[in-house]
Amino acid sequence: MSIDKNLIQESVSNILIALGEDPLREGLIDTPKRVANMYEEVFLGIQYTNDDIVTMFNKCFEEDQNTFLANGIVWIKDIECFSFCEHHMTLIYDMHITIGYKPLHKVIGISKIARIADMVCKRLQIQERIASDILEILTKITGSDDIFIKIEGKHGCMTSRGIQKPHATTCTILTSGIFQHNPMSFITKESGHV
Repeated sequence: MSIDKNLIQESVSNILIALGEDPLREGLIDTPKRVANMYEEVFLGIQYTNDDIVTMFNKCFEEDQNTFLANGIVWIKDIECFSFCEHHMTLIYDMHITIGYKPLHKVIGISKIARIADMVCKRLQIQERIASDILEILTKITGSDDIFIKIEGKHGCMTSRGIQKPHATTCTILTSGIFQHNPMSFITKESGHV
C-alpha cells in the first residue's frame, strides 16, 4: 500500500484546527503539504516487508579467504539512524547502531548493512523491533546465525514529554549464535575497552 499524501495533508490540516490553529495563516498554509512530503520520505520503510528489504540489498561477495571465514568477524560501529516511536510518533534520535556478524561463505557489502539499518528505521518502530528486523534480514542475506546488534538512542517520548529526561539513552542488544555466549565481552571490545 502506498502512502496517501492527500489524506495526510487533510489530516494535518484537521490536527492544526484541533490545536486551535488556522491552517490558512501564512506560516501554516503549506505545512500539510510539507508534512506529507516529509512522511513519504521518513516512513519509506513501511512500504516494504523484511523480505522485500532482503531482495533489495542482497548483494554479497563469495569469499575465498578461508582464514578470514574461519576466524573473522565483520564489525560496523556507529551507523547513525533515526526513527519514530510507534506509541507517540515522536523522534528516536541520536541513534547509533553497531552490527557484527561472522561470515560463512560470503560477505555482504558493508554499505548494504547501513542501508538495511536505515530502511528498517524508516517505519513506526520500537527499538527492540529495529534490532530484531535487522537480525532477521541479515540472517536471510548472509546465511549466518552469528549476529550481534546493539542500538543506542534517545526517545522523544522520554526526553521531551512525559517524564522529560533529556539525557536518557536507551540501549538494546540482540545477539544470535556465538555472540549469545558472552555478549558483554563483545560490547567491551567494540567500545575500545579491553
